[in-house]
Amino acid sequence: MTDSIPDTVTNALEAVPVEDATALEAGAGVGNGTAGLLAADAETVYSVTDEVDHAETVRERCPAATVLQADLGAIPLPDDTVDVVVAHGLFNVLPNETAAAVAAELTRVAAPGGWLVIDDYGPHPSDSRIRRLFAVENALAELAAARPAYVFYPADELRTLFEGHGWTHERTTTLLDPVPWTQGHMDAHVDAARRAATGVPDEVADPLLRRAERLAAEGADPTGRMYSLALRHEA
Repeated sequence: MTDSIPDTVTNALEAVPVEDATALEAGAGVGNGTAGLLAADAETVYSVTDEVDHAETVRERCPAATVLQADLGAIPLPDDTVDVVVAHGLFNVLPNETAAAVAAELTRVAAPGGWLVIDDYGPHPSDSRIRRLFAVENALAELAAARPAYVFYPADELRTLFEGHGWTHERTTTLLDPVPWTQGHMDAHVDAARRAATGVPDEVADPLLRRAERLAAEGADPTGRMYSLALRHEA
């Protein structure tokens, strides 16, 4: 399991007191953060996701973790439970109102003196193809479901959000610069745009999909920054 943990997760957890801690990965995905917490010798690891397939993946990958299939706005844990919270690639899929609710809930379950580690992507350069590809995907998602697929928050914006809940900033570091957006990533986001387009009239969706396909056809687009933000809960 250790070999499959991304370096971004391992590097983000450096200098964070994970050993013997009660830890939580918020928005488990495929469980990279969960695996990283277990490898760093957390005593108890909770992995929270509202996706059935993600929950099954993490249970298989990380049997030592306790997987909670739940909304991040209503985590089934008592107040002041968790020493270390990891949100690896979570906030970019949360629109503003959802991010605010999740911040409040992560604060509720965090123990006094606890740590929060947020790893995410900053806004992409305005002239980058990946930014334009995400713009197409977001446009289709907004048309289909009235919410964007992605929101790329600057690190300072998330810092301000959590400081409003009593957290203290410890450090901000760069995990990737540039982010290696590969051809596979580009193609995957075209596929995601196609899925979003199923809820959009063809005369609107088709020009957007053609634009997405042209952007991806130009190949990989390494650009932008992935950061790690660490805060402590002093309440």
